Amino acid sequence: MRKIEFTKMHGIGNDYIYIDCFKQDIPDPEYLARVMSPRRTSVGSDGVILICPSEIADAKMRMFNLDGSEGKMCGNGIRCVGKYIYDTGIAHKETLTVETLSGIKTLKVTEEDGKAVSLTVDMGEPILVPHDIPVLFDGKRMINEPLEVDGREYRITAVSMGNPHAVVFCDNVKDLDLEKIGPKFEFNPIFPEQVNTEFIRVIDNKTLEMRVWERGSGETFACGTGACAAAVAAVLNGYCEKAQEITVHLKCGDLNITYADNSHIYMRGAAEKVYDGVYEL
Repeated sequence: MRKIEFTKMHGIGNDYIYIDCFKQDIPDPEYLARVMSPRRTSVGSDGVILICPSEIADAKMRMFNLDGSEGKMCGNGIRCVGKYIYDTGIAHKETLTVETLSGIKTLKVTEEDGKAVSLTVDMGEPILVPHDIPVLFDGKRMINEPLEVDGREYRITAVSMGNPHAVVFCDNVKDLDLEKIGPKFEFNPIFPEQVNTEFIRVIDNKTLEMRVWERGSGETFACGTGACAAAVAAVLNGYCEKAQEITVHLKCGDLNITYADNSHIYMRGAAEKVYDGVYEL
């Protein structure tokens, strides 16, 4: 029997199982994500994130959804990775770098009593070219375009933050049946790599309310890249302004997103450790 040491962490409710690969090797993370992630019958999480050595950054992050598929980027997850490497001393400094499948991300740490409590991540520039998102669309950018899903027309804005997002603005997000419509978006053939879908209610020009259906995981309490994509879409559709901080309300807390004049997206939010554990495999 093999024992896997792990740390449970979350960013405003988006919870993952974090495994320190500076200390242990994980030969089959896809399998581990499938067996450790189920709630009620296992540890329970939105997936597994490996914190690995990197030759080009302070650490490398690999994230796996609860179905075992590997994702390119997780905004809430990378803040927790930053907190872990700061708090454990892997890289105890104000500015951190983390290698991801979407490139190297830079994080600024806000600390209290020697522990990281909040982190601001430079998420880079959003990708708006349909081919690169990817989404099957002939225009230069897919902004407020019609898409029929399950017999109903929705208006979507397609954005990639290193992973594909479809942003839908609507008057009411609380009453949406995401278990029904989420998979219809996720597996729509217009998205060749599937898609994360954000349903957004505009409260005012600085505030959004969001629910999210994540590919490979279903509805989650929060999605950092989704909040970034929502802020970008809100600016592109004229609901919010560039270079102002936008507060995105999610199920378990808020993220603060700025679509800066340099076209980079900056995400600020908390990261929290829940507990350490050992899983017997």
